[in-house]
Amino acid sequence: MLNQFSRTELLIGTEGVQRLKAAKVAVFGVGGVGGYTVEALARSGVGALDLFDNDTFCLTNLNRQLHATHKTLGQYKVDAVRERVLDINPEAKVGAFRTFYLPETAEQVDLAQYDYVVDAIDTIAGKIELAVRCYEEKIPFMASMGAGNKLEAAKLEVADLFDTSVCPLAKVMRYELKRRGIGRGIKVVYSREVPIVPTVGEGREAEQTHRRQLPGSTAFVPAAAGLIIAGEAIRDLSRR
Repeated sequence: MLNQFSRTELLIGTEGVQRLKAAKVAVFGVGGVGGYTVEALARSGVGALDLFDNDTFCLTNLNRQLHATHKTLGQYKVDAVRERVLDINPEAKVGAFRTFYLPETAEQVDLAQYDYVVDAIDTIAGKIELAVRCYEEKIPFMASMGAGNKLEAAKLEVADLFDTSVCPLAKVMRYELKRRGIGRGIKVVYSREVPIVPTVGEGREAEQTHRRQLPGSTAFVPAAAGLIIAGEAIRDLSRR
């Protein structure tokens, strides 16, 4: 019988679709990268999704974040993303948590309940904490490295964190995780493109960009990274 996941079933089989329906996935950060990850997970039939992000949509999100529209400006990202997921798959169970994942908030989340965890957050302290906990608890996990200041989506690759190069964020992560006794086994998507130094305009915007070191971004590199993560998660979950 035809259903909305029939085309997916042709590739991963009935058992694969059922595994996805039974899976529970946490996505930390639902902006540029994470928003596209959630979209693909929902359209692939993942049965339960928990979304973590304490940010709201703002004007500068419109250039790259799937769920950012003039209608959603000012809304909490997790609320807007949850609404869209349920519009795609009304049978999905979707939790929306307005929280930043940091060492101080980590105890609020029981990671053991998830079949897969996705890290699409920007804060290094949060990324390290999440990677360490998933590694120690043996929870399937994948993280996004730097997607800002990039123009070549084709240079994105999937690798073990300790096999990465070029990416400044991955370098910091390797150093910090090694200090914590973490070795191989952290799957990431990263770019081999040398980061572009953002150009700075005039006036107040230029001052803010210089002071806060805001990265440049595009509609396509974060999106490609998010879809790559979703693809890895779908393959991993459907084969279990």
